[in-house]
Parts: sequence; C-alpha cells; structure tokens
Amino acid sequence: MTDESPYGEQAWDERYRGSQHAWSGNPNAVLVAEISDLPPGTALDAGAGEGGDACWLAARGWRVTGVDISSVALERAAAQAKERGLEVSWVHLDLSRDEAPGTYDLVSSHFVHLPLDRRPTLFAHLAAAVAPGGTLLVVGHDPSDAESGVARPHLEEAAWTPDEVVGALGPGWQVEVAEARPRRARHQDGPEVTVHDAVVRARRHH
Repeated sequence: MTDESPYGEQAWDERYRGSQHAWSGNPNAVLVAEISDLPPGTALDAGAGEGGDACWLAARGWRVTGVDISSVALERAAAQAKERGLEVSWVHLDLSRDEAPGTYDLVSSHFVHLPLDRRPTLFAHLAAAVAPGGTLLVVGHDPSDAESGVARPHLEEAAWTPDEVVGALGPGWQVEVAEARPRRARHQDGPEVTVHDAVVRARRHH
C-alpha cells in the first residue's frame, strides 16, 4: 500500500519500529475459537503482523504462509518462528492490491486496517485464495466500537460489518458465522467495556 493513509506500508514500518512488541504475540481469540476444530492443512495468514496467529497455526500442524505489508513486522515474525522451531513461509505483499500466492485450506485475516475504497479488493483477494472446500475467516472491529469507550484511532479504516464481507463473497459459499461478537476489553488504564468483533466464517463449496 502506498502512504496515502495512516496504514500505508511506511506508516506500519514506523509503527513497528516504535515499539519492541506491537502485539502480545498470542493468537487472536477468534482464530482459536473458530479454527481449533479444523484438521490442519495449508493456511494463509493475511496481515500476519509479528506472527502470533501464523505461529499458533504452524505449531498445530498447519503449513502456513504469512503475508504482511510491513517488512519490519515480517522480520519479527520470522524471528519468532525461528525461536520456536516453526516453519512458516513469509511473503511481503499488499493484498489490497495483489492476489495471494496460491490457494489454501484456510485463509485467516484479523483486524486489517484499510481505507473504505480498498476493502472490496481485499475481501475479493481473500476469498479467491480459499481452495474448494476451504474456510475463510475474516475478523474486524465492528463499527459499534465507536460508542464503546475504547479509543480506536482511525476506526473508519479499521471497522466493517459482517455484511460487508459476506456481500463480497458471491455464489459458491456457505456462510457459517456472520455476527458482531461481544468481548470485554480495556484501553490503557480505563474501565473494562464491551466491544464487538465483526466475525465472518465461510466455507467454499467443493
């Protein structure tokens, strides 16, 4: 992505350089909840960041390709995988512009930040990367988070409804989950509040 937004490649590289660890290193809770019942196969972690999800999948027998717009994030992710003795393929790629390298039994994307006009292309590329019989899992911040009390800068680039993702799929899919899922969260020293994740899980027909 070019740098027309706070979530362009340069901005993400600077954000990662500005902190030793941008994220916890743990897998996203929705990934654990939704994917634990699937047999391992090939997986694409779209927006892999520092590799928490990709490493969690690889440790459970998935053959994982982690894609991210930030080369700094990918360097950290590769270091984490190496430290844990895990084999993951890392690819520097902007999926809002370019298609994924191949198709996969699982395509997982969590909290990718994009301007509104780039989302349809991203969702189309994610869907196209799912092999027949495979699963797509897309998670974002629900727009209702604007009223949650948790500060989310640039929420307009980070939030979408489940219907936006489902609407981009087209025919040939079974939508298994499409909901705004509540969870408890706290921002810095503020009170704990309820926020909602936009969760879509769908399976491509054979």
